[in-house]
Amino acid sequence: MDAVRIKVTIRCNVCGEKFVLRGRRDKGTIDTGFKQCICNNTSDLDIEEHIGI
Repeated sequence: MDAVRIKVTIRCNVCGEKFVLRGRRDKGTIDTGFKQCICNNTSDLDIEEHIGI
């Protein structure tokens, strides 16, 4: 089965910055290419996926 495209909102819990990205769900994981927030935070993030793009 091909990877499914989904819309993802990532919010940084350190500085409050919000990113809206499109990613792919493949084998139970979501890949958006997102590495870190502009404040260098890499782990304290809220990730919310949205159904339908």
